[in-house]
Amino acid sequence: MTRQKTLTSRDIQAFVARPQFDPAIIGSRDPAYPRISVIVPSYNQGQFLERTILSILNQNYPNTEIIVMDGGSQDGSVAVIEKYAEYISDWSNAPDKGQSNAINQGFAKATGDLVGWQNSDDLYLPGFFRTIAESFQAYPNAQLFCGNIYLIDENDQITWATKYTPFSVSHLIYLEWNLSSQAVFIRRSMVERVGPLREDVHVGFDWDWFIRIGKLLKPSQSVLHRAYGGGYRIHAASKFSAHAQPARWRIEADILRSHNVPVNESLPYSRQAWWQTPLLRLRMLAYIALLYKPIPLLQHLRPLILRLLAQAGTLCVGFE
Repeated sequence: MTRQKTLTSRDIQAFVARPQFDPAIIGSRDPAYPRISVIVPSYNQGQFLERTILSILNQNYPNTEIIVMDGGSQDGSVAVIEKYAEYISDWSNAPDKGQSNAINQGFAKATGDLVGWQNSDDLYLPGFFRTIAESFQAYPNAQLFCGNIYLIDENDQITWATKYTPFSVSHLIYLEWNLSSQAVFIRRSMVERVGPLREDVHVGFDWDWFIRIGKLLKPSQSVLHRAYGGGYRIHAASKFSAHAQPARWRIEADILRSHNVPVNESLPYSRQAWWQTPLLRLRMLAYIALLYKPIPLLQHLRPLILRLLAQAGTLCVGFE
């Protein structure tokens, strides 16, 4: 399995600073590699879009499908798309009904064995496509492949590093995010099975979609890559920054109710009285110790720990 070093801000900045791919490799569509489809929903984020596209092309992965769904940008985004058009399988520049609608349109066009989306202000990180492809081939029953992410700022500076634990839909519902679309790929058959993202909300549609996927997954059908696969950019104009938490919570409460989760809307998410939360927090702390803590004994035993987890149906791969 491919090993990846811990990245620095300079590594990320260098990775997306300029084209570093071989056009012959990018255009080869080599069937020996699983086809990876990436949908890029785009709207007036021209200052970041080229870095997003380069984070895909600079994977130098020989069976890549890029689908850019631009919602009618007027800020120079189209010029960026046209600059790389010969390497983009499909793109459009027309008004849509929002981000989730753009992603759904991209899903309908995707032909890859693996499908994901990367927002036009976010990034993939070096080597992630090949890491995912290796897992796809090593675990033919797996449906969900996810990695850790860095939070980054406008200048690709790392502000935080996640340490995700093996995917659990209960964790996702009752505790916190344990995956991020910036470093997730799904088998296309699962994408088709779960159906489109909700288009009636403009935040939380990804959370709802991953919950729906989680309800369909068996425990042994997800793979956690302890490597860093994506960069989630927080900036002044990002959706995370633009939507106030009270408004977000009303939408999130509606999503929880749609999944038959009891909610007291007068209390914030973090203070909901769910009995599952303390148990899930203990599970998370145990996994973080087993998978990540730099304790000499655990580091020595980690290969054995990973094998035992795999035998029990919890698939974790990655690097030390």
